[in-house]
Amino acid sequence: MRDTDINSNKTLPTYLVWLFAAASGLSVANVYYAQPLLATLAQEFGLTEAASGMIITATQLGCALALLLLVPLGDMLNRRRLTLVQLVMLCLVLLALGSATSTTGLLAGMLMTGLLGTAMTQGLIAYAASAASSHERGRVVGMAQGGVMIGLLLARTLSGLVADIAGWRAVYLVSAAISLALLVLLWRMLPPSPQAEKRLSYGALLASMVHMLAHNKVLQVRGVLALLMFAALSIFWSSLVFPLSAQGYTHTAIGAFGLVGVVGALGAARAGSLADRGQAQWTTGAALLLLLAAWLPLGFTTQALWPLIVGIIALDLAGQAIHVTNQSLIFKQESDGHSRLVACYMLFYAVGSGLGAIAATSVQALAGWWGVCGLGALVSLVALVFWRLTLPAAKT
Repeated sequence: MRDTDINSNKTLPTYLVWLFAAASGLSVANVYYAQPLLATLAQEFGLTEAASGMIITATQLGCALALLLLVPLGDMLNRRRLTLVQLVMLCLVLLALGSATSTTGLLAGMLMTGLLGTAMTQGLIAYAASAASSHERGRVVGMAQGGVMIGLLLARTLSGLVADIAGWRAVYLVSAAISLALLVLLWRMLPPSPQAEKRLSYGALLASMVHMLAHNKVLQVRGVLALLMFAALSIFWSSLVFPLSAQGYTHTAIGAFGLVGVVGALGAARAGSLADRGQAQWTTGAALLLLLAAWLPLGFTTQALWPLIVGIIALDLAGQAIHVTNQSLIFKQESDGHSRLVACYMLFYAVGSGLGAIAATSVQALAGWWGVCGLGALVSLVALVFWRLTLPAAKT
């Protein structure tokens, strides 16, 4: 029996749906706490603006390793036990990161935070899919993904607020405490995890992902779009701290711009419904045009506040609409391997985010904020052109 069909006659309790959403958001937040802190971290550890991009890149490298090596384990091991073990390890890593005294320790901590934070987040989404019955799976997974979006954006606000009150180290120590409380909740409330009837070896598990990447055309096209889209978002969020810090904004104020992004993320929820009605390509094209247009008002960030707010809303609305549509098309395909399918798709995200971060901080050092916006617009244009070139071969 497939693990996705075990609960076909049951409805997941509302409190569990919200638990999956909250846990997903709290897990992914750890991956993004560093973005408003880059200027402070660079100063404390003696890094240049260009070299500070390594902090985000180390985190994204951890994300990529998690997607490649850890997330697929959900199709092989008991998901409940795996989730709890990963959360225990994440608590320990956050404590170590909050105590880092060297650049090596900092980068190692960021890498492990990306590794375990991503494994937890994507594992919980696959867990939610397997725990839900077929008639509610879209709603449950959508709620979990919504938690990820909110956690990703609000992480910057929480990080900036805590850093202003108690310093950057407190950000990770507070997160460790939150993770410990989450561990107790998940231990007490997570439903039993059904074991798939067909057990694969770890080698066969990874080999099947290679087959997915090589032969799944929808995954390939949507994965490249995700890579370019997340690169554009990373270009913006990784470098925003520099012009705002230069204007005297505090960590709290910089992080609060994540609240603006929530408006765009919530507005993108309708994208999944449009995809279900066969309008996925129209939605994608419109979102890519908006992604490109967003860089014009963002270019005036150093002149006024309102263009920045307009640009953030447009950028996150476009990005999340593309993300939701991508997942809708990918998960529309029948598959016994929820964890592997999530991992394959999100590998493109990790690569795009990492490349965007390192490119953005390098361009910021060389050409300033307008150079960053030009880079973001170029990546967005490439995504639009790629979508148009692959459109004739698309079926949906």
